[in-house]
Amino acid sequence: MRRALPIAAALFCVVSLPALAQFGGGPPAVGVVQATRTPVTETSQFVGRVQATDKVDIIARVTGFVAERLFTEGAEVEKGTLLYRLERGPFEADVQAKQAAVQQNEALLRNAIISLNRAQALIDTPAGQRSTVDDRAATQASQAAQLLAAQAQLKQSQINLDYTEIRAPVTGKIGRSAFAVGNVVSPTSGPLTTVVSQDPMYVTFPVSVREALDLRNRYADKGGFAAVVVRIKLPDGTPYNEVGHLDYVDPTVAANTDTVNLRAIIPNKLRPGAKKDEPGNRDLIDGSFVTVSLEGVQPVLALTVPRGAVLSDQQGNFVYVVDNEKKAAIRRVSMGQSTPSTAVILSGINEGDTVISEGIQRVRPGAPVNPAPAAAPPSTGAPSAPVAPKG
Repeated sequence: MRRALPIAAALFCVVSLPALAQFGGGPPAVGVVQATRTPVTETSQFVGRVQATDKVDIIARVTGFVAERLFTEGAEVEKGTLLYRLERGPFEADVQAKQAAVQQNEALLRNAIISLNRAQALIDTPAGQRSTVDDRAATQASQAAQLLAAQAQLKQSQINLDYTEIRAPVTGKIGRSAFAVGNVVSPTSGPLTTVVSQDPMYVTFPVSVREALDLRNRYADKGGFAAVVVRIKLPDGTPYNEVGHLDYVDPTVAANTDTVNLRAIIPNKLRPGAKKDEPGNRDLIDGSFVTVSLEGVQPVLALTVPRGAVLSDQQGNFVYVVDNEKKAAIRRVSMGQSTPSTAVILSGINEGDTVISEGIQRVRPGAPVNPAPAAAPPSTGAPSAPVAPKG
């Protein structure tokens, strides 16, 4: 036992000394990258709402019984499609009565013209009198006016008869019918149904005045609206395949929110294999919320580093760089639009600076480090630069 103790102590010293040398005997190993300029697609995200380009309430123009309903609720109808037919009999009878009034006034006008011509022919004879000519001329003018009035009444009756056939004013999806066959409807009955256009759709979204100015300045020299494409995500987070473009900005700012509304127009085509009369045949639904992304058409070169290399404290964002003496130094940075994997650096470091991206937890300001190239992240193509949704 007395001999074993010194041997065990000796073995402990042999094992421990190399371990101490390995873990505490030199500068910590860190992974570094070079700050480089890479193509970045500038992106801003907002919360928007889908709106139909046309949404029309169908209202009866005359009072009458609903004789027929000629559409399927929820189906898509073309402009001019016959939707309702009201009882036509009373309106057809009114048209015939007005036609008779027109014919009567035409006959009276012809007779007035004949009488006027006869009086004018006798004006140079002993039987002719100027007063008679004047009376006949007044009668002829009066009959012409009555004929015009009768023709106008006939036209109004014909219009009312045409209103007994109610047609779709726009192409779109039709809603439920508020009145069944046999009900009396009138201009005061309210909407019979509603037609909502389907393709294309509007997407409106509020933008703070500050963000609107930033967007204007960012794309002013790149083509304005033409330099931006609009992409959206559906309410379940699924990316929508179609791309839209901006077409309108409100001329006033909302006083209660200090925001201005932007509007984009985007296609809303039938889903593959879907039919026009099927429910849910298109992805965009009037009134639904979506996530709107404004993306620059052309990527821009921006100074980037891995997102994990950027740390934050009470003073803001910073990174560790390796100086010429292989010591870690803090650099305060200003970040632009960034992704979870890539940080866009606006100021604080220069292109070519060596930035620590791995092993940061072992770094202390001013302490030596043992730099080595960091592991390359998996390639995902040109990075985009979205920000958190706003709205």
